[in-house]
Parts: sequence; structure tokens; C-alpha cells
Amino acid sequence: MLRLLLIRTNNIVTLKRRRRRVAPDGLLLLGPHCLQQHLCQRKVTDDLNQCSRCGGCRVSDMLGLCHEYGLRGHLVGGGRRALEKVRQPEIAAVIAVACEKELCDGIMAAFPKPVLAVPNQCPNGPCRDTTVDIAAVRAAIEALLDPRKRTAGLPISESDARSP
Repeated sequence: MLRLLLIRTNNIVTLKRRRRRVAPDGLLLLGPHCLQQHLCQRKVTDDLNQCSRCGGCRVSDMLGLCHEYGLRGHLVGGGRRALEKVRQPEIAAVIAVACEKELCDGIMAAFPKPVLAVPNQCPNGPCRDTTVDIAAVRAAIEALLDPRKRTAGLPISESDARSP
């Protein structure tokens, strides 16, 4: 309960007090590896483009949002990997999807970068075949995205950004 209160407070402060809107290439959509179904043959590690878009889990939906809004998107297997992505200088703000514990730790570790946190749901217990409300992720993206700079088709990972 306390963690959820911290997440909600952070989101209010991020939206109401900080009022920071960012361009798509500065917004990172970050999710946990447990969004992917454990039986999936394609192991999406880091780059969302590895997803085959079968629709069996929310990774496909997250990839779709990245393409729609032109965001960078990654799945990570823990806090250290997440912070590596967040601390990149080109990242101005983060939409983070994770369990409440990881979100609380990540919000504090990412400061002063703004983080909008979207808790995932764990119908099969922690860290296994989790899911997320995609409408809540979309709302978070739209809340941080600068509408004047919204363009689709930007890279969704660093490897895409380095490609000609």
C-alpha cells in the first residue's frame, strides 16, 4: 500500500508540478522481461524489435506503442539494466512499467529525470507472465509527449538509431 502511494504521488508530481513535455526521441518506454510469456519461443531481451508480434503477451502492444509514437522501448531484466537505459544522456523522461517494488526503487534511482510509473499486474505471481493496462501506458505516453514534436517512425532502440 505504501509503495502504491509513493507511485501515485510521484506521478502527480511529475505531471502537475514538473510539467515537462519531451520529444519522442527523448522518451523511453521501459518494461520488465516478465511481460513476455514464459513459453514464448522468441526471447525478447532488451530490444522490443525481437518480438514476433504474435499477440500472446503485452510485449507486442508495447512495441506497437513505440512504433506509433516513435519512442525508444526496451525490456529489461532488473534494476541495473533499467538504470543503464535511463541514464543515457539522450533520455529526458521515462515511462516505466514494473511491479510496485521495482517502480519505487527506479523512481528514486532515476531522479532527477521524470518517471511516470505504470504498475503491472501479476496474475501468475511475481515475475511470471505479467501484464499491464495498455490504455494506462498510452495515457502516460501522451501525458509526457510534447504534442508539437510528435512524429512517428523514430528509432525504438539504440541499435535502430545507429543504423543508416
